[in-house]
Amino acid sequence: MTDSTALIETLGNAARSAAIELAQASPEAKRTALIAAADALAASHEAVLAANARDMQFGRDKGLADSMLDRLRLDESRLKGIEDGLRAVAQQPDPVGEVVAEWDRPSGLHIQRVRTPIGVIGVIYESRPNVTADAGALALKSGNAVILRGGSESLHSSQAIHACMVEGLRQADLPEAAIQLVPTRDRAAVSAMLQAQGLIDVIIPRGGKGLVGLVQQQARVPVFAHLEGICHIYVDAKADPEKARRVVLNAKTRRTGICGAAECLLIDRSYFDAHGPDLVQALLAAGVEVRAEGDLARIPGTVAAQPDDFGQEFLDMIMAAKLVDGVDGAIAHIRRYGSQHTESILTEDEATARRFFAGLDSAILMHNASTQFADGGEFGMGAEIGIATGKMHARGPVGAEQLTSFKYLVKGDGTVRA
Repeated sequence: MTDSTALIETLGNAARSAAIELAQASPEAKRTALIAAADALAASHEAVLAANARDMQFGRDKGLADSMLDRLRLDESRLKGIEDGLRAVAQQPDPVGEVVAEWDRPSGLHIQRVRTPIGVIGVIYESRPNVTADAGALALKSGNAVILRGGSESLHSSQAIHACMVEGLRQADLPEAAIQLVPTRDRAAVSAMLQAQGLIDVIIPRGGKGLVGLVQQQARVPVFAHLEGICHIYVDAKADPEKARRVVLNAKTRRTGICGAAECLLIDRSYFDAHGPDLVQALLAAGVEVRAEGDLARIPGTVAAQPDDFGQEFLDMIMAAKLVDGVDGAIAHIRRYGSQHTESILTEDEATARRFFAGLDSAILMHNASTQFADGGEFGMGAEIGIATGKMHARGPVGAEQLTSFKYLVKGDGTVRA
């Protein structure tokens, strides 16, 4: 047994014991723990920011791209956002024990399907230290124990935030092993988590294509997959030009390093004939490198697109762009190049929007809204562990409700089967 395997076995056994207690914990205890964790974080800004400064230097020395450094960076505003997320999750309805459906049978049985915790969740993530709080909070709310393995570059920030989460558990008299952080940068710990059958019930990866691909290849436990955020915006012939300009700019430039950032702009030929290069010029003026195809490539300042620019998650101030023939052309392009994450249509034609929604099977589809809203917090979930792009169990933003399974409660009165 390797050191990493032994470490994960120790954490896993502690997590399984904690999960038994959490499954029976009252909603009040979980709420108390989350509010106490938020209070602890509010009192620890200085320590967390100092830890983050060490991580930022480590990231710069490691040669992280600016978009990755932006994911890693914490400031007062982002820490306040993490606190608010903890308090929001605390105030949400507790999903555990919720009766999803119930019915009676002619045999005399009364049957209920109720939400129940999954058990032990393993979360493997890169760069973003806020996931330490988000994942811990959502796992706790849904009655699950969680083992967190953050990126090597975010170790100190994650440890500082994790300490606040543990303080919350302590004040609510809940087991501290309910939220555990793998205390090493050794990548062997990731492989050990992926092989931890019987200890970890599901793995949730949150990071780039390389990490998710590794998880999918090596995992011996179920995975909630989030591969890439190759998000598209389609500007229909009947789009409002001012809405289109505002939404396209926000979707690309608000934060380029998040999975909900738009990576490809599709413009209906009729819109382009009517309004010209306005959208592309607005992106160029905002500092975006537009990799354009066809007629769009003739716009001064653009760069000729290469074939692999479509289907690319840039996570940077770069965007692919091309003209398409109507909504069906947009649907065909997205089906070929998309990652089933998030797509948006900009149009004032409701029938065209409905066709877009029906023709695509991405986890999130939007109408006249920025793809940057692809976020559990913006969906009212308080926080999210990630955006699941698979089709089994959880899909879209993974919040507390999505971290539950269900069981059947069957009641009779001395009932026997004929």
